[in-house]
Amino acid sequence: MSKRFEDRADAGRALAARLAAYSDRADAIVLALPRGGVPVGFEVAASLRLPLDVFLVRKLGVPGHEELAMGAIASGGTRVLNDDVVTPLGIGSQTIERVTASEQQELERRDSAYRDDRPQPNVSGRTVILVDDGLATGSTMLAAIRALRTQQPSRIVVAVPTAAPTVCDEIGSEADEIICAITPKPFYAVGMWYDDFSETTDAEVRSLLHLAAQRATTQRRESDS
Repeated sequence: MSKRFEDRADAGRALAARLAAYSDRADAIVLALPRGGVPVGFEVAASLRLPLDVFLVRKLGVPGHEELAMGAIASGGTRVLNDDVVTPLGIGSQTIERVTASEQQELERRDSAYRDDRPQPNVSGRTVILVDDGLATGSTMLAAIRALRTQQPSRIVVAVPTAAPTVCDEIGSEADEIICAITPKPFYAVGMWYDDFSETTDAEVRSLLHLAAQRATTQRRESDS
């Protein structure tokens, strides 16, 4: 039986121990998938002394079958389409644009709510550690990886506290490196592996990002002195 995490903060600290090689790397940044990935990413970034930001991804669901992803949009204005879904179903460009516009509104709302006026981080040529609180199907993380690739980071490291074993393997084939702290069998669901898996709120995300930004400023001043 795999160890359960107390909460997302506990999971983040456990994950950080597996990422020690990235401590204090000037070229590295932690990007967390909101909302549940942010408390995990906060602890990872704190332990590794790296900057923290969010990477927003919104699935583009097939109309009438929204659970089926025909693509995704992400922070930075990136859209990735799943040709394996779009082509066989004959989904037209008007449908794709309509769904994209709707999801873009929600992505922009969240981006504004979380980031305020801070610009998107430039990840070109950098090592990006993509963090979430777990992987069940992996579809959101897969979209995040593919969208992030278009921004030309030098390396994408996916780091999650828990994942289904097969999904960990699948995502690992898309990322440059993957770290899944525990891969229990049977897996059931991400929440099964936390004592406290209560929903992360927008207010919590804002607070953690603010604290991380303050911490980064303090660390810069200390390194300059």
